[in-house]
Amino acid sequence: MGIWLLRRLGQVVPTLLILSFLIFGLQQLMPGDPALVLAGEERGNPEVLAQIRAELLLDRPLWEQYLHWLSRVVQGDFGFSWRIRMPVGELILEKLPVTFQLGAMAFVIAVVIGVPMGILSAVRRDRPADWMANGVALFGISVPNFWLGIMLMLLFSVELGWLPPSGYVPLTEDFWQSVATTIMPAFVLGTGVAAVLMRHTRAAMLHALSQDYVRTARAKGLRERVVVWKHALRNALIPVVTLGTIEFGRLLSGAVLTEHIFSIPGFGKLIVDAVFNRDYPVVQGVVLATALIFVLLSLVADILYMAINPRLRRA
Repeated sequence: MGIWLLRRLGQVVPTLLILSFLIFGLQQLMPGDPALVLAGEERGNPEVLAQIRAELLLDRPLWEQYLHWLSRVVQGDFGFSWRIRMPVGELILEKLPVTFQLGAMAFVIAVVIGVPMGILSAVRRDRPADWMANGVALFGISVPNFWLGIMLMLLFSVELGWLPPSGYVPLTEDFWQSVATTIMPAFVLGTGVAAVLMRHTRAAMLHALSQDYVRTARAKGLRERVVVWKHALRNALIPVVTLGTIEFGRLLSGAVLTEHIFSIPGFGKLIVDAVFNRDYPVVQGVVLATALIFVLLSLVADILYMAINPRLRRA
Protein backbone atom coordinates (compact mmCIF):
# COMPACT_ATOMS: atom_id res chain seq x y z
CA MET A 1 0.00 0.00 0.00
CA GLY A 2 2.93 2.34 0.70
CA ILE A 3 4.22 2.09 -2.88
CA TRP A 4 0.72 2.65 -4.22
CA LEU A 5 0.30 5.74 -2.03
CA LEU A 6 3.63 7.20 -3.19
CA ARG A 7 2.60 6.59 -6.80
CA ARG A 8 -0.72 8.37 -6.25
CA LEU A 9 1.01 11.29 -4.54
CA GLY A 10 3.35 11.52 -7.52
CA GLN A 11 0.34 11.92 -9.81
CA VAL A 12 -0.95 14.94 -7.86
CA VAL A 13 1.84 17.30 -9.04
CA PRO A 14 1.40 16.80 -12.81
CA THR A 15 -2.37 16.88 -12.37
CA LEU A 16 -2.21 20.27 -10.66
CA LEU A 17 0.26 21.52 -13.29
CA ILE A 18 -2.13 20.59 -16.11
CA LEU A 19 -5.02 22.16 -14.19
CA SER A 20 -3.06 25.39 -13.69
CA PHE A 21 -2.41 25.57 -17.45
CA LEU A 22 -6.09 24.98 -18.25
CA ILE A 23 -7.25 27.51 -15.64
CA PHE A 24 -4.95 30.21 -16.98
CA GLY A 25 -5.60 29.39 -20.64
CA LEU A 26 -9.38 29.14 -20.50
CA GLN A 27 -9.57 32.37 -18.54
CA GLN A 28 -8.07 34.22 -21.50
CA LEU A 29 -11.20 33.32 -23.48
CA MET A 30 -13.31 35.47 -21.19
CA PRO A 31 -14.66 38.48 -23.09
CA GLY A 32 -13.73 41.99 -22.05
CA ASP A 33 -10.61 43.86 -21.05
CA PRO A 34 -9.80 44.03 -17.31
CA ALA A 35 -7.95 47.29 -17.90
CA LEU A 36 -11.19 48.93 -19.03
CA VAL A 37 -12.96 47.72 -15.88
CA LEU A 38 -10.19 48.97 -13.59
CA ALA A 39 -9.83 52.30 -15.38
CA GLY A 40 -13.38 53.32 -14.51
CA GLU A 41 -14.09 56.86 -15.72
CA GLU A 42 -10.60 57.02 -17.28
CA ARG A 43 -11.29 54.16 -19.67
CA GLY A 44 -11.15 56.56 -22.59
CA ASN A 45 -7.59 57.65 -21.73
CA PRO A 46 -5.05 55.51 -23.66
CA GLU A 47 -2.21 56.46 -21.31
CA VAL A 48 -4.12 55.24 -18.24
CA LEU A 49 -5.03 51.99 -19.98
CA ALA A 50 -1.41 51.45 -21.05
CA GLN A 51 -0.19 52.09 -17.50
CA ILE A 52 -2.70 49.60 -16.03
CA ARG A 53 -1.75 46.93 -18.57
CA ALA A 54 1.94 47.45 -17.82
CA GLU A 55 1.40 47.22 -14.04
CA LEU A 56 -0.63 44.03 -14.37
CA LEU A 57 1.68 42.52 -17.04
CA LEU A 58 -1.22 42.39 -19.48
CA ASP A 59 1.03 43.76 -22.19
CA ARG A 60 3.32 40.71 -21.93
CA PRO A 61 2.95 37.51 -24.00
CA LEU A 62 0.59 34.93 -22.53
CA TRP A 63 3.34 32.38 -21.89
CA GLU A 64 5.29 34.96 -19.91
CA GLN A 65 2.20 35.90 -17.88
CA TYR A 66 1.58 32.21 -17.14
CA LEU A 67 5.14 31.48 -16.03
CA HIS A 68 5.17 34.58 -13.83
CA TRP A 69 1.90 33.57 -12.18
CA LEU A 70 2.95 29.92 -11.79
CA SER A 71 6.30 30.82 -10.25
CA ARG A 72 4.51 32.86 -7.58
CA VAL A 73 1.89 30.19 -6.95
CA VAL A 74 4.60 27.60 -6.30
CA GLN A 75 5.88 29.91 -3.56
CA GLY A 76 2.39 30.20 -2.06
CA ASP A 77 1.73 33.67 -3.51
CA PHE A 78 -1.52 33.84 -5.49
CA GLY A 79 -1.08 37.53 -6.21
CA PHE A 80 -3.26 40.53 -5.36
CA SER A 81 -6.89 41.10 -6.17
CA TRP A 82 -7.11 43.88 -8.75
CA ARG A 83 -10.47 45.06 -7.41
CA ILE A 84 -10.33 44.46 -3.64
CA ARG A 85 -6.60 45.27 -3.36
CA MET A 86 -5.72 42.49 -0.95
CA PRO A 87 -3.76 39.22 -1.30
CA VAL A 88 -5.70 36.43 -2.99
CA GLY A 89 -4.34 33.96 -0.44
CA GLU A 90 -5.95 35.94 2.39
CA LEU A 91 -9.25 36.01 0.49
CA ILE A 92 -9.10 32.22 0.06
CA LEU A 93 -8.38 31.66 3.77
CA GLU A 94 -11.22 34.03 4.65
CA LYS A 95 -13.83 32.42 2.38
CA LEU A 96 -12.79 28.76 2.71
CA PRO A 97 -14.34 28.22 6.19
CA VAL A 98 -17.66 29.61 4.92
CA THR A 99 -17.77 27.23 1.95
CA PHE A 100 -16.53 24.35 4.12
CA GLN A 101 -19.32 24.93 6.65
CA LEU A 102 -21.93 25.06 3.90
CA GLY A 103 -20.52 21.95 2.22
CA ALA A 104 -20.30 20.02 5.50
CA MET A 105 -23.93 20.82 6.37
CA ALA A 106 -25.06 19.87 2.87
CA PHE A 107 -23.13 16.61 3.09
CA VAL A 108 -24.70 15.70 6.43
CA ILE A 109 -28.16 16.39 4.98
CA ALA A 110 -27.31 14.28 1.92
CA VAL A 111 -26.13 11.33 4.03
CA VAL A 112 -29.10 11.50 6.40
CA ILE A 113 -31.54 11.49 3.47
CA GLY A 114 -29.75 9.45 0.81
CA VAL A 115 -28.27 6.46 2.65
CA PRO A 116 -31.38 5.41 4.63
CA MET A 117 -33.56 5.87 1.56
CA GLY A 118 -31.18 3.72 -0.49
CA ILE A 119 -31.28 0.97 2.14
CA LEU A 120 -35.08 1.14 2.37
CA SER A 121 -35.42 1.08 -1.40
CA ALA A 122 -33.25 -2.03 -1.72
CA VAL A 123 -34.93 -3.91 1.15
CA ARG A 124 -38.41 -3.00 -0.15
CA ARG A 125 -37.59 -3.53 -3.81
CA ASP A 126 -40.52 -3.11 -6.24
CA ARG A 127 -42.79 -1.95 -3.41
CA PRO A 128 -44.32 1.48 -2.73
CA ALA A 129 -41.36 2.46 -0.53
CA ASP A 130 -39.00 1.70 -3.42
CA TRP A 131 -41.08 3.74 -5.85
CA MET A 132 -41.26 6.66 -3.42
CA ALA A 133 -37.48 6.62 -2.82
CA ASN A 134 -36.76 6.55 -6.54
CA GLY A 135 -39.19 9.41 -7.09
CA VAL A 136 -37.46 11.51 -4.44
CA ALA A 137 -34.07 10.70 -5.99
CA LEU A 138 -35.34 11.71 -9.43
CA PHE A 139 -36.60 14.98 -7.96
CA GLY A 140 -33.24 15.70 -6.33
CA ILE A 141 -31.33 15.09 -9.55
CA SER A 142 -33.73 16.94 -11.85
CA VAL A 143 -34.65 20.13 -9.96
CA PRO A 144 -32.25 23.04 -10.63
CA ASN A 145 -30.58 24.46 -7.55
CA PHE A 146 -31.51 28.06 -8.33
CA TRP A 147 -35.23 27.23 -8.67
CA LEU A 148 -35.31 25.17 -5.48
CA GLY A 149 -33.46 27.92 -3.62
CA ILE A 150 -35.95 30.57 -4.73
CA MET A 151 -38.91 28.35 -3.79
CA LEU A 152 -37.46 27.70 -0.32
CA MET A 153 -36.94 31.43 0.22
CA LEU A 154 -40.52 32.17 -0.79
CA LEU A 155 -41.86 29.50 1.58
CA PHE A 156 -39.68 29.71 4.69
CA SER A 157 -38.65 33.38 4.54
CA VAL A 158 -41.46 35.28 2.83
CA GLU A 159 -44.54 33.22 3.71
CA LEU A 160 -43.63 31.63 7.05
CA GLY A 161 -40.88 34.00 8.20
CA TRP A 162 -38.96 31.17 9.90
CA LEU A 163 -35.55 31.70 8.31
CA PRO A 164 -33.59 34.69 6.98
CA PRO A 165 -33.73 34.82 3.17
CA SER A 166 -30.02 35.50 2.69
CA GLY A 167 -26.81 36.56 4.38
CA TYR A 168 -24.35 34.76 6.60
CA VAL A 169 -23.37 34.83 10.28
CA PRO A 170 -20.09 33.11 11.29
CA LEU A 171 -20.28 30.20 13.70
CA THR A 172 -17.97 32.02 16.08
CA GLU A 173 -20.42 34.92 16.43
CA ASP A 174 -23.77 33.14 16.85
CA PHE A 175 -24.04 29.37 16.38
CA TRP A 176 -27.80 29.10 15.92
CA GLN A 177 -28.06 32.19 13.73
CA SER A 178 -25.26 30.78 11.59
CA VAL A 179 -27.18 27.52 11.20
CA ALA A 180 -30.34 29.48 10.36
CA THR A 181 -28.60 31.40 7.57
CA THR A 182 -27.02 28.30 6.01
CA ILE A 183 -29.65 25.58 6.44
CA MET A 184 -31.61 26.49 3.28
CA PRO A 185 -28.60 26.69 0.93
CA ALA A 186 -27.23 23.52 2.55
CA PHE A 187 -30.51 21.72 1.83
CA VAL A 188 -30.47 22.96 -1.77
CA LEU A 189 -26.95 21.57 -2.26
CA GLY A 190 -27.63 18.40 -0.30
CA THR A 191 -30.67 17.25 -2.28
CA GLY A 192 -28.67 16.54 -5.44
CA VAL A 193 -25.97 14.62 -3.55
CA ALA A 194 -28.63 12.76 -1.55
CA ALA A 195 -30.12 11.51 -4.82
CA VAL A 196 -26.73 10.24 -5.99
CA LEU A 197 -26.01 8.54 -2.66
CA MET A 198 -29.47 7.00 -2.64
CA ARG A 199 -29.04 5.44 -6.07
CA HIS A 200 -25.57 4.07 -5.31
CA THR A 201 -26.61 2.78 -1.87
CA ARG A 202 -29.59 1.03 -3.42
CA ALA A 203 -27.48 -0.62 -6.12
CA ALA A 204 -24.79 -1.67 -3.62
CA MET A 205 -27.37 -3.07 -1.20
CA LEU A 206 -29.15 -5.03 -3.94
CA HIS A 207 -25.81 -6.55 -4.93
CA ALA A 208 -24.94 -7.40 -1.32
CA LEU A 209 -28.34 -8.92 -0.59
CA SER A 210 -27.92 -11.30 -3.52
CA GLN A 211 -24.61 -12.70 -2.28
CA ASP A 212 -24.08 -16.19 -0.86
CA TYR A 213 -23.06 -14.99 2.60
CA VAL A 214 -26.43 -13.23 2.99
CA ARG A 215 -28.31 -16.34 1.95
CA THR A 216 -26.21 -18.33 4.42
CA ALA A 217 -27.02 -15.87 7.21
CA ARG A 218 -30.72 -16.18 6.47
CA ALA A 219 -30.46 -19.99 6.33
CA LYS A 220 -28.97 -19.94 9.84
CA GLY A 221 -32.14 -18.32 11.08
CA LEU A 222 -30.80 -14.83 11.76
CA ARG A 223 -33.33 -12.03 11.95
CA GLU A 224 -33.78 -10.02 8.78
CA ARG A 225 -32.74 -6.85 10.60
CA VAL A 226 -29.42 -8.46 11.59
CA VAL A 227 -28.87 -9.75 8.06
CA VAL A 228 -29.47 -6.33 6.54
CA TRP A 229 -27.64 -4.11 9.01
CA LYS A 230 -24.76 -6.33 10.11
CA HIS A 231 -23.95 -8.40 7.04
CA ALA A 232 -25.24 -6.69 3.89
CA LEU A 233 -24.83 -3.03 4.85
CA ARG A 234 -21.21 -3.30 6.03
CA ASN A 235 -20.13 -4.55 2.61
CA ALA A 236 -22.51 -2.36 0.61
CA LEU A 237 -21.20 0.86 2.15
CA ILE A 238 -17.63 0.33 0.88
CA PRO A 239 -18.23 2.05 -2.50
CA VAL A 240 -20.67 4.52 -0.92
CA VAL A 241 -18.03 5.79 1.53
CA THR A 242 -15.55 6.52 -1.24
CA LEU A 243 -18.25 8.06 -3.42
CA GLY A 244 -19.28 10.29 -0.51
CA THR A 245 -15.75 11.65 -0.23
CA ILE A 246 -15.75 12.65 -3.88
CA GLU A 247 -19.24 14.13 -3.60
CA PHE A 248 -18.09 16.23 -0.65
CA GLY A 249 -15.40 17.70 -2.90
CA ARG A 250 -18.06 18.39 -5.51
CA LEU A 251 -20.09 20.25 -2.89
CA LEU A 252 -17.13 22.51 -2.10
CA SER A 253 -16.51 23.23 -5.77
CA GLY A 254 -20.10 23.38 -7.04
CA ALA A 255 -21.76 25.89 -4.72
CA VAL A 256 -21.37 28.86 -7.07
CA LEU A 257 -25.03 29.48 -7.95
CA THR A 258 -26.33 28.56 -4.50
CA GLU A 259 -23.94 30.90 -2.68
CA HIS A 260 -24.75 33.68 -5.11
CA ILE A 261 -28.53 33.25 -4.68
CA PHE A 262 -28.37 33.23 -0.87
CA SER A 263 -25.59 35.86 -0.66
CA ILE A 264 -23.28 33.48 1.19
CA PRO A 265 -19.76 35.03 1.14
CA GLY A 266 -17.93 31.84 0.19
CA PHE A 267 -15.93 30.62 -2.79
CA GLY A 268 -18.95 30.69 -5.10
CA LYS A 269 -19.90 34.32 -4.58
CA LEU A 270 -16.25 35.34 -4.58
CA ILE A 271 -15.57 33.80 -7.98
CA VAL A 272 -18.81 35.13 -9.52
CA ASP A 273 -17.92 38.67 -8.45
CA ALA A 274 -14.36 38.17 -9.70
CA VAL A 275 -15.55 37.00 -13.11
CA PHE A 276 -17.88 39.97 -13.52
CA ASN A 277 -15.08 42.37 -12.54
CA ARG A 278 -12.40 40.61 -14.64
CA ASP A 279 -10.38 40.06 -11.47
CA TYR A 280 -8.11 37.40 -12.98
CA PRO A 281 -5.89 36.69 -9.94
CA VAL A 282 -8.93 35.91 -7.78
CA VAL A 283 -10.48 33.66 -10.42
CA GLN A 284 -7.21 31.80 -10.91
CA GLY A 285 -6.51 31.46 -7.19
CA VAL A 286 -9.98 30.28 -6.19
CA VAL A 287 -10.33 27.79 -9.04
CA LEU A 288 -6.84 26.38 -8.41
CA ALA A 289 -7.50 26.10 -4.66
CA THR A 290 -10.81 24.34 -5.35
CA ALA A 291 -9.10 21.98 -7.79
CA LEU A 292 -6.44 21.21 -5.18
CA ILE A 293 -9.10 20.39 -2.58
CA PHE A 294 -10.91 18.14 -5.04
CA VAL A 295 -7.71 16.31 -6.02
CA LEU A 296 -6.78 15.76 -2.37
CA LEU A 297 -10.28 14.50 -1.54
CA SER A 298 -10.09 12.11 -4.49
CA LEU A 299 -6.83 10.83 -3.01
CA VAL A 300 -8.54 10.45 0.38
CA ALA A 301 -11.34 8.48 -1.33
CA ASP A 302 -8.79 6.09 -2.83
CA ILE A 303 -7.08 5.67 0.56
CA LEU A 304 -10.41 4.99 2.29
CA TYR A 305 -11.30 2.40 -0.32
CA MET A 306 -7.95 0.70 0.22
CA ALA A 307 -8.36 0.87 4.01
CA ILE A 308 -11.85 -0.65 4.16
CA ASN A 309 -11.37 -3.22 1.38
CA PRO A 310 -8.85 -5.88 2.55
CA ARG A 311 -8.65 -7.48 -0.90
CA LEU A 312 -7.14 -4.32 -2.39
CA ARG A 313 -4.57 -4.09 0.43
CA ARG A 314 -3.29 -7.53 -0.50
CA ALA A 315 -3.15 -6.67 -4.22
